[in-house]
Formats: sequence, C-alpha cells, structure tokens
Amino acid sequence: MDEKRELTSVDLVALTAELNGYAGAVVDKAYLYGDDLVRLKMRDFDEGRVELLIEVGETKRANVARPEHVPNAPGRPPNFAKMLRNRLSGANLHEVRQHGFDRILEFEFRREDQDTTLVAELFGDGNVAVLDQNGEVVDSLETVRLKSRTVAPGSQYGFPESRVNPLDLDYEAFAARMRDSDTDLVRTVATQLNFGGLYGEELCTRAGVAKTMDIADAGDAEFEAIYDAMERLLGDVKAGRTDPRVYYDGDEEDKGNRVDVTPLPLEERADLYAEAFDSFNDALDDYFTNLETGADEGSEEASNKPEFEAEIAKRERIIEQQEGAIGNFEEQAETERQRAELLYERYDLVDDVLSTVREARAAGYGWDDVEERFEQGKERGIEAAEHVAGVDPENGLVRLRLDGHTISLDPDAGVEKNADALYREAKRVEEKKEGALAAIEDTREELEDWKQRRDEWADEEPEEEPDEEEPEEIDWLTRASIPVRKQEQWYDRFRWFRTSDGFLVIGGRNAEQNEEIVNKYMDGYDRFFHAQAHGGPVTVLKTSAPSEPSQELDVPEQSLEEAAQFAVTYSSVWKDGRGAGDAYMVMPDQVSKTAESGEFLSKGGFAIRGERTYFDDTPVGCAVGITCEPSTRVVGGPPSAIEGQAETTVRLEPGKFAQGDAAKRVYREFRERFADESFVRKVASPDEIQKFMPPGGSRLVE
Repeated sequence: MDEKRELTSVDLVALTAELNGYAGAVVDKAYLYGDDLVRLKMRDFDEGRVELLIEVGETKRANVARPEHVPNAPGRPPNFAKMLRNRLSGANLHEVRQHGFDRILEFEFRREDQDTTLVAELFGDGNVAVLDQNGEVVDSLETVRLKSRTVAPGSQYGFPESRVNPLDLDYEAFAARMRDSDTDLVRTVATQLNFGGLYGEELCTRAGVAKTMDIADAGDAEFEAIYDAMERLLGDVKAGRTDPRVYYDGDEEDKGNRVDVTPLPLEERADLYAEAFDSFNDALDDYFTNLETGADEGSEEASNKPEFEAEIAKRERIIEQQEGAIGNFEEQAETERQRAELLYERYDLVDDVLSTVREARAAGYGWDDVEERFEQGKERGIEAAEHVAGVDPENGLVRLRLDGHTISLDPDAGVEKNADALYREAKRVEEKKEGALAAIEDTREELEDWKQRRDEWADEEPEEEPDEEEPEEIDWLTRASIPVRKQEQWYDRFRWFRTSDGFLVIGGRNAEQNEEIVNKYMDGYDRFFHAQAHGGPVTVLKTSAPSEPSQELDVPEQSLEEAAQFAVTYSSVWKDGRGAGDAYMVMPDQVSKTAESGEFLSKGGFAIRGERTYFDDTPVGCAVGITCEPSTRVVGGPPSAIEGQAETTVRLEPGKFAQGDAAKRVYREFRERFADESFVRKVASPDEIQKFMPPGGSRLVE
C-alpha cells in the first residue's frame, strides 16, 4: 500500500486542537529549507523549545517536532526566511485555525507592532502565504493567479472556494446532501461530504451499512447510522479525545515500513500492525520523520544530505504526468474535431432537431414540453428524435447522440456556429498542449539540475554544518546549469532598486504611477525625491513595507545620495545627454495635490511646500545586473548599489543607441559572461533589461 504523504481534513481537525496547546509560545527564528519546508523555532513557558515544521511540497504536513528530528540549519537564509524573521521574531503564537473543513491551516501570531498570519495550504501544489493584519499578502512561496483567487505580494489573500463542512451539518442538511447524490453510499460520503476515500469507508464500516449500496436504495435508516458515526468520530477528534496510531505494512516481528498515521484507531486499518502514541502530534512527528529515511529516530546522515533522489523522483513523476496530460489533450482535441465533423455529416438531422427546439421555444413551450415532444417522437420512430439524449434547461442546450458521441448544442446558434464552437474548443485544447510541452521542457531542465547537484554532492568531501549566516561562495558565471528562482514582488511594475543599505526605492514610469506611489505607497517617514529637471519620476525611499506601520528611521547618507542619483538618472537629464543634474528631497507631509492659488497641477504633478534638501550636480549613473540568489532576476539602478548586489553588471552612460538596441547589447554581453546561456535567456531577455534602463539613448561603458 502507498505511504501517506498528505494530511486529511480529519487529521487537521485533531491537529488544530493539539497545536492550540502551544498558544503563547514566542518565535525565536524562522528557516526555509529548499522551497517547501518552513521551520519556526519557538520557546514555550511550559514546554521549553518548540519546533514547528510546515511542509508543502510532495509531502504536506504540519507538526511540532522533537529537537533531534529537526534538520540542521541551512546555509544563508533566503529573502522569504529573512522576511519571516523580521515579522515573527518575538511574536506570540495566538491561535491555530483550520479553514472550514479544508486542508488549510492558519497560524496567527501577534506582536505589539504588528500581527501576522501564516496560511499553510496543504492541498494541490501546496503553498505558504504570509499575511499582514489586513489579510494582504506580504509574500508567499508560490504566486497564484486564477480567476477564482489570487495569492501574490500586495494582493488581498484569496481562499479557495470552501467545500462542504460536515461539522456544520445538522441531520436534515446531511440527508439532503446524501439524497442529491447519484452514486453509492461510500462515494457520496467521500466526495459530497469531503471525507475522502479512507474516512468514507471508515464511516460506512462504523455505521454498519453496505458501502456499495446505491444512494437510491438507501433511506433514513442508513443515513442516520452514517450521521451518528460521523458525529461520534468528529466529536471525539474535535474535543481532543484521540488515540493516535502509526500503521506499518508488516507485522509485530517485522514491522516493515510506516504507511499511515491517524488520530484514532480505524477499523479499515485493523489488519495492519500499529503503534500507539500519547498525542497525534507525536504520532505525526514519528511518521514523517521516518517516512523519508526509513530509519527510526532519523540519522545525522539523512538529516544533512539533501533529498536529491526524492527531488529527482518527484520531477520524473511530474514529467510522466505531463506526458499523460499531453496525450489527453491530443485525444480531447481529436474528439472535439470529430464531434464538429459529425454535425456536418448529419447536417439535415442536426438542423431538424435544432429547428424543432427553436420553434417550440418560440411558441412558448417549456423545456419539459420540448423533452416530452422528443420522447413522443421516439415512440413514433422519428429518426431525429431517436438521436436526442436529453435537454439541459439550465444552460439552454439540447444533447444529441451521434456515433457514440454525446454533443451539447445551442439551438439558437444553428449547425454551423455549433460546429465552429467545437472547432474552437479543439484549438483551445491544442494550445493547452503547447503550454504543457513548454512546461515539460522546464521540468526536464529542473530534473537535469537536480541530477547535477546530486553528482556534485557525491564528489565533495563531507563538511561541518555551515554557519547559517555565512554565505556559500558560488561562481555562478561558470556554473553549467543555474536553477531559476523567481519571486514576484508588489513593486515590480514600478521603477525600483535597493540601496547599498537595503532600503527600497521606487519610482513611477508615468503620471498614473506617480499618483499611485504618492497616494498609496508613500508613508509618513519615507523620503520623497524629485529631479529639478522636467519629466522625472516621483521617487520614494521606503522606510517600511506597505503593510507595516511607518516608523522614523535615520537613513544613511549614501542611501539618500543613491536615491537622488536614481531620480536624476531616470529624468530628462539622461535623455538630453547631460552628465549631471540637481535633485531635492522632502518629507511626505510636504507633498500635496493642492495647487497654489492661481496655479494648476497636471496629472502626476505635486505641489511641494516648505524647505527642501538639495543634491546639487548629482551625476547620472546606471548599472544593470543579474542576481542569482536568493532569486534570479534583472536589477538596475545606481552603480554603487547594484554592483554590490548582482553577480555581474554592465554600466551604462548616455549615448547614441536607442533603448531597445542598447538592451540587446547588454543581453549579448550577459550571454557571453554566463556559461549557462539558457539561464540568461530565461531571466534577462532584452525586454526585461529595458525595464531598468533610463529613457533615451545609452551606450555600454567599456
């Protein structure tokens, strides 16, 4: 039997009750391992050291681990871990919540200056999102942009559409859900009530009902038995009356491998050898610690060695799934084309059916009447009626059965438009196939990268665990394969850079963005810069994140000078070919949209009142570079800031080459410097480079 790798909704009900026992624990430090394991090191007055692990990769779980089960600290912390430390250090764990009956946990932390919530999505591809006190996403491991919801920095966090929560159902609502099903009892409990296969079978077994009984043959006796079994199981789990078990696929003499972990003994697992635990959290810790290693209590070698084989196997499985999806897309597209061709092959019959429906509806007949007319036609042996499979009143469609295909058609559209819609659907599916082909190439590149990392690891001598704050020196320029790690940020659509001291500076690309930056993103203790020359961007040096309280900070002189240089460089000074210009700085409360009497402010313009700090004769300067860690991307701005952050940079000065042409020259230069040319193509296209270049002509500085 397959090993369990994801927690169920029932598991999370039990786990939430236990994790709230750690309320009040204080966060000391946060870590990120790879791209899917978050560790929060906390201390509790009663429990002492508390290690919370949240994993959202191929394995999806959350539990408090014994210190000896915690992996060694990784190398230099990535930005996500730094952000967690900044927001959570010294914060108290206030509450752990399960979102409805979904596989989502919310960890709420409180601190005097700000509250933070970690949302762990333990379903699908998995994700961890960090929210501020207003529910806005500060950052997330994965960016999600769907029609139904968005999870991206700067956006309001969107939960997936909630499923049925059996904890909220009384008997009448429960029975109504059951009766609405068109399958058997066990599948109804598993899908309609969201218990999943294992607990669907368990509830039927506890209720003493036949799992495969058709729902149409079941009545209140069966429904009441299942409802009572459900109430007892969920009531015990929610109240913390658990008796956890870890199940093995062997016997008492040879236990074999761990295959499941549950908060209660299950009758469906009665034939498996099991070990009992005092708490569900302890059972989870034992199970997941030994799931990967297959060794009791873990081992130093297993905890130190990266999980190359697991990552390689994961991507091989993904490739297999993607190849299967491509085959499905091909088959689906061919089916849609066949359906369209059938409409033309049986044109007269199809047109007869559609005309009959149109005429009946125009005469005021309801859909039930239309369906009844076709039934009567079948009894009289009318060929067109015999091909009608039914009607869909809700969507206004009629279903035809032609050569083994059931086709839903719009009577108002006619034969040609219905066929055209099927051809368009075939084309849409083929486009999805093209996307899948591109995705499979990306996965194959990731697979090769993991294989190379495994081989490099095997060739290295074991070293002592590195100090977590000491960066590992890697020569990215000579590396044959560089993994792409992209992190979307809320400020990406603006002009931006980070100063030598780490302050974020943003600037508008147009009048609309100038207005937006001042109205939405400028806080009380930020610094406002602008060039004296016409046509410059509003430039704001941020002293806090948009979702954090503004606070007064002393900004080092070098950061102020770099922000002033940024304001001058991206103004008309560069476009005019001049080497220097003047800029000024004021505080946000000196910036106003109210013009002086008799004056007019254009869009993107502002009135400045009070004293200004001037930066006279500030030289223009721009460097464009590529960073390789913690994320891979193009950066650009004042050379003194960028050259200390990027792996390699190219300096620019005002020149004769148009912006697009200069960007292509920079791109070619980067491709010559990196051994992995495909990496440059993925992260630093000429269009991406151009976003960081000043307006007007440029040339590369030799």
